[in-house]
Amino acid sequence: MQKYCVEITKIAESDIQEIFEYIARDSQSAAIGWIEEIERQIDSLETFPLRCPIIPEAQELGSGDKYRHILYGNYRTIFTIYASGVMIMRVFHGAKLLDLRLFAK
Repeated sequence: MQKYCVEITKIAESDIQEIFEYIARDSQSAAIGWIEEIERQIDSLETFPLRCPIIPEAQELGSGDKYRHILYGNYRTIFTIYASGVMIMRVFHGAKLLDLRLFAK
């Protein structure tokens, strides 16, 4: 079974930090639990990332099967798969509309 190298963009790291801080305002323990689960999900992409669905907006955005996502609660982790790796592009609240310009930040 192929093992993928999982990388994360600086903007996705920033997304995670901002969300953690937002959740921690109400509950430090909830924020810690959230970040532990996000990290577990990201780590799980080392094996069989194709199990995750293509983002629903793919057709509207003309991105084909380029972007996939994994969900946790109200949050989406958007990633792309390349030859031997997975690149985490963004992590954000699912209520936000997806705009590919989000990936350019």
